[in-house]
Amino acid sequence: MSKHVVLVDDSKTVLESCRMAFEDMIADGEIEFSTYNNPVKMLEDIQSGKISYDLVILDINMPHINGLDLARELKSDPSLKMKPIIMLTIENSSKMKVEGKKIGITGWQVKPCSDIKLIQSVRGALSI
Repeated sequence: MSKHVVLVDDSKTVLESCRMAFEDMIADGEIEFSTYNNPVKMLEDIQSGKISYDLVILDINMPHINGLDLARELKSDPSLKMKPIIMLTIENSSKMKVEGKKIGITGWQVKPCSDIKLIQSVRGALSI
């Protein structure tokens, strides 16, 4: 059974490059992959039950709500608390990473990152 991975990033280039990175995993049925360029829309779809996920990948610097605040919101929901979150961001400060750990972030990838590292992070977070 495939796992549902959701990527939220306001950059269409990042959304498409990640889709290409995950092509084999999608084709092999390991994952289903959805993208959002609007974090508020993703949150609304999650809260309304329109979508569910096994892993979410978030950028930090996005309009309307930043990735750390979005992660905080997701982790505050008891049904989502244990679901992994990977940050995919240009942010690399120790302070941000510590904040992410406090929230419950599972992994942190700094852009640009290699497809291999991103795939390894996803496989590790999903235990596949």
